Amino acid sequence: MVEQENSCEVLVIGGGPAGSTIATLLAQRGRDVLMLEKSKHPRFHIGESLLPMSMPMFDQLGVTEKIKRIGMVKLGAEFVSPWHGAPVMIDFNDAWDNTWPSAYQVRRDEFDEILFMNAADKGARVIQECKVTDIKFRPGEETLVNAVNKDGQAQRIRARFVVDASGRETFLANHFGMKHRNKKHNSAAIFGHFSGTKRLEGEVEGNISLFWFDHGWFWFIPLADGNTSIGATCWPYYMKTRKTDTSQFLLDTIALCPALAERLKDAKLVSPVTATGNFSYLSERSSGENYILLGDAFAFIDPVFSSGVFLAMNSSFVGADAVETCLDKPREAAHALKEFDKAMMHGPKVFSWFIYRITTPAMRDLLMYQGAESRIKKALISVLIGDIYGTKRYGFWLFMFKVMYYGLTLSNLKASIAAWRKRKRSIRVVEMGVTG
Repeated sequence: MVEQENSCEVLVIGGGPAGSTIATLLAQRGRDVLMLEKSKHPRFHIGESLLPMSMPMFDQLGVTEKIKRIGMVKLGAEFVSPWHGAPVMIDFNDAWDNTWPSAYQVRRDEFDEILFMNAADKGARVIQECKVTDIKFRPGEETLVNAVNKDGQAQRIRARFVVDASGRETFLANHFGMKHRNKKHNSAAIFGHFSGTKRLEGEVEGNISLFWFDHGWFWFIPLADGNTSIGATCWPYYMKTRKTDTSQFLLDTIALCPALAERLKDAKLVSPVTATGNFSYLSERSSGENYILLGDAFAFIDPVFSSGVFLAMNSSFVGADAVETCLDKPREAAHALKEFDKAMMHGPKVFSWFIYRITTPAMRDLLMYQGAESRIKKALISVLIGDIYGTKRYGFWLFMFKVMYYGLTLSNLKASIAAWRKRKRSIRVVEMGVTG
């Protein structure tokens, strides 16, 4: 077949939340944007739980009503621990800034399609089932990108700027050899959708639930169609013990958590079960001359606080400004990309402090505490809703939360050291190449 030629100001690789968001923003500003998505919407994707601080971004993109129609209202989060008493409910309305006290649980195939089609509606050119295969950056000239569509038709694209929003495919990070496993944390996951689960009752029916168990934690995410997303995030050593098919392994893993098993006693698995290997990683940089990396294309962290979609979309808002500066004011490009890099590092850094400690006795004790409301708790909830760029308002109280964490760690030193050693052994297993 004859190779097709195309050109654009901005090429966006990937049509997930990050790619669709930045394509929309730039198209709204009059930019010539071309977005390539290797799959065809709707397509399955895990990560159904959204954060309240995503809501103002939906407003700016003009998709709030569409997401409301497919979403289930999420007012907070439930924590369930076999080492403590009754479950604890976190109410998002108790955050330092409760302007956005709720979010949604969504089916990602529907959610991602809404954002993708919105980009097209706002003026971006979009092509589905078109996979980027190679790229060549040329200093001072347009970047050359090779792609191929579903029929095998080759395309050559010239772009002034490239945005990598390829998700966990991490196209540019792989291209430059700059993707590295997260040496501080690594976990694996197995998940599926169930019908007939026992949900919370009343207005909190849509809340996410987190269940700890001996090998990690489970998520329980109720969806508007009646199904519930259930997944286990575990240390890789546990995933390595699998000797059955993935569906049976998920069911056997659920049986290790009596509180969750009780909620699923009448449930039925209604989807294929997916298992992922160690999935925490970080790229060496988030930008370079004429390109940036967004969302999961830059870094992926454990999904315990449902931060993925929020960080991806927020990176697109920051990225859109950086792209425009690079295109229109080349002399200011270096500074713009430096500020973009800072924003990209900030989100994972804030969430990671909690993620690295989520299975420690001290963190469980703090999250399961049922005492009176306090400013420290309000600071914690502010992080959980995604209000991580306004920490100056509650930074002192977040610091005090960390002080309490380290105090509890010292007061229960034997259990804390055991948990630390278990975590180190798990990461060492990954470093030795055992991925499960």
